[in-house]
Amino acid sequence: MPLNRRKFLKKSAATGAGVAIAGAAAAPAAEAAEANLPAAQPKRYSLTVMGTTDLHGHVFNWDYFKNAEYTDKAGNAQGLARISTLVNQIRTEKGHCNTLLLDAGDTIQGTPLTYYYAKVDPITAKGGPVHPMAQAMNAIGYDAAAIGNHEFNYGIETLRKFESQCHFPLLGANAVDAKTLKPAFQPYFIKKFHVPGAPPVKVAVLGLTNPGIAIWDKAYVQGKLAFPGLEEQAAKWVPKLKAMGADVVVVSAHSGSSGTSSYGDQLPYIENSAALVAQQVADIDAILVGHAHVEIPELKVTNAKTGRTVVLSEPLAYAERLSVFDIELVFGKGRWTVESVSSKVLNSNTVADDPKITKLLTDEHAKVVTYVNQVVGSATETLTTVEARYKDAPIIDLITKVQEDVVKAALAGTEYAALPVVAQASPFSRTSEIPAGKVTIRDLSSLYVYDNTLVAKLLTGAQIRAYLEYSAEYFVQTAADAAVDVEKLTNANNRPDYNYDYVSGFQYEIDIAQAAGSRIKNLTYKGAALDDAQQFVLAVNNYRANGGGAFPHVASAKELWSESTEIRTRIAEWVTAKGVLDPKDFASVDWKLTRNGTPVF
Repeated sequence: MPLNRRKFLKKSAATGAGVAIAGAAAAPAAEAAEANLPAAQPKRYSLTVMGTTDLHGHVFNWDYFKNAEYTDKAGNAQGLARISTLVNQIRTEKGHCNTLLLDAGDTIQGTPLTYYYAKVDPITAKGGPVHPMAQAMNAIGYDAAAIGNHEFNYGIETLRKFESQCHFPLLGANAVDAKTLKPAFQPYFIKKFHVPGAPPVKVAVLGLTNPGIAIWDKAYVQGKLAFPGLEEQAAKWVPKLKAMGADVVVVSAHSGSSGTSSYGDQLPYIENSAALVAQQVADIDAILVGHAHVEIPELKVTNAKTGRTVVLSEPLAYAERLSVFDIELVFGKGRWTVESVSSKVLNSNTVADDPKITKLLTDEHAKVVTYVNQVVGSATETLTTVEARYKDAPIIDLITKVQEDVVKAALAGTEYAALPVVAQASPFSRTSEIPAGKVTIRDLSSLYVYDNTLVAKLLTGAQIRAYLEYSAEYFVQTAADAAVDVEKLTNANNRPDYNYDYVSGFQYEIDIAQAAGSRIKNLTYKGAALDDAQQFVLAVNNYRANGGGAFPHVASAKELWSESTEIRTRIAEWVTAKGVLDPKDFASVDWKLTRNGTPVF
């Protein structure tokens, strides 16, 4: 080898032939020894990030509406008690010190358990209880959680109290003070992971929430909080996190991946923008996705600026799945670099409840079971939502009747008292049933599963007509001579059931043989053709009143009245006052599906 020969010649000149010969003889042996030395291996580190989202108050595998263990056709199980077992298994396998546990929001609303601790035995009361979701998540050892839109359903005070009870931060970089535009919640969280013989790995978690909060919970947040877009805020914060030395950047985003918005163009920000964040903002390694209630084991998005792959995962809601990201890092040139990211979801039906969580919340669960099983009246016949999507069902008329009565009472004595009151309602569930005989809070709660409140809006006949036309887009266009399959008749363009509305007080036909936009036929009010100029008071839920579902006119219509009592509570009060639930007091056939004038059913 030239290098060794030069060494040899240099040494021979300096020290004489004898040493030179010895050096020459030793050189091949030294070369052989050097060749056999193993190359220095770079330091590596494996990080595992676990994530849940859209827990919606599910601690146990229990259906409070059916008063039984939760079951579905897919064999899913629900609840944080199951998730706790999965988390324990992964921590045992990977080492607790090498894992991170996150949530992507919508935690404190969604079951009678969460309603009970917001309204019946509220956490905000002096000396009040610790929220069951805070207790469970603290016990499991969450590191951070993004705030979801449903966190605001009970007002900011309830959210702040829940936040104070959590032993981990609630993150929301794009939830800002409306006046100062400074973060109203902790934007990010940084954790260091120890690596023997190397600098620690710094992991930054950025929390992002949904801009739709400004619409959906307008009554609570208007003038107090603002919610700019996720892409804009991620672009602001991620470089800061990298400048702080973050080796890994994980985003927990209460935002789906589809790039769409349910509120149309009412906001300049996209509702489901997680994939756009991955595409547009450099230096993000992984995104825990929430909000959309879909299962995404692994979605790879290429960043437009760097060409790097960003891995997204969304676990199914209600603690049915746990997302697991495996992040591999390598140390070189004085810094850690993310070498690869992969993700998958684990099914909580593969494990049993963690007895630690079961024991922790047995008392709270028992209180709620007792509460929802209170008898408040009796029904003369069974009422069900099974056909409510495509037939005018008395059980939905119950909702509209309650809403009409509440709004009429609220407007009595005002300048609007003489105006006719009509109401909207949606078939939220396909399985709700109020059985003949004793009626409980549980039965009524299953009919109205959301914590919506009531708003009175002023609309004209023409606006009601447009509203109904938009609602009728829910049906798949079906030719007059085509076979009708009720399983394929609805949800056109993936519109969910909760974005199909009945409107009471009118009689009309929905001609599904016609194209969307020209389906409402024979629309009458009190037996006469609807007068487009006539004014009506629409009793509408706050989600729809604020623009949820992007129904025309309603969001911009004049608001006459609103309240913070849940529609579900109003239904229970109405039934309790009546004592007897009899369809003759509320039911009427107002609409039907037709094809070229011929009834479908």
